[in-house]
Amino acid sequence: MAEEPDTNRMISIDGQSYELNSLSETARNQLMNLQVTDQEISRLKQQLAIAQTARTAYANALKAELPEQ
Repeated sequence: MAEEPDTNRMISIDGQSYELNSLSETARNQLMNLQVTDQEISRLKQQLAIAQTARTAYANALKAELPEQ
């Protein structure tokens, strides 16, 4: 589970700077949700890269097993 953001820092959203402790609890929760979602997107991109690499390896192994034409 993600840690709650440090409330003493500044963040920038759409070009505007905000102190985290000035945001509502709901806004801080949404920020945390964004961070968790960004982490999941990164994890999924890594998984996709692994799958694409495996697919390439399988395709190369298949080509090596095909009879010459």
